Amino acid sequence: MTIVTDTSAILAVILGETKKEKIKELTLNKKIIGPSSIPWEIGNAFSAMFKRKRISLKAANKGYSIFQMIPIQFIDIDMNHALQISFSQKIYAYDAYFLSCCIKHNGALLTLDKKLLNEASNIGVKTLEI
Repeated sequence: MTIVTDTSAILAVILGETKKEKIKELTLNKKIIGPSSIPWEIGNAFSAMFKRKRISLKAANKGYSIFQMIPIQFIDIDMNHALQISFSQKIYAYDAYFLSCCIKHNGALLTLDKKLLNEASNIGVKTLEI
């Protein structure tokens, strides 16, 4: 099974959140892919945490090191397809990248984002229960 992971699931793992073990269990020995935008999204999430004083620079650097050890294959996105999904579902392009990746690679979506889970269900994308 191919799993398309989004940034929320990755952050849960690298920050040691409560869902970490379930995510690791679901992805063990599976092919994990995601859009090539993920590293930038991880960086953006850390910058938002800096603003809220939720994480130090040292912790973010450690988290990014952990992220780099996760065996994710980054996929170039068909931008026309992603924009079509963004337009038809009225969602941000970043969310559409994950859905496009799922459709193009017959992957199941792994996310903690309930809104993205709903959008995935609306267009027939398989999802994983966390």
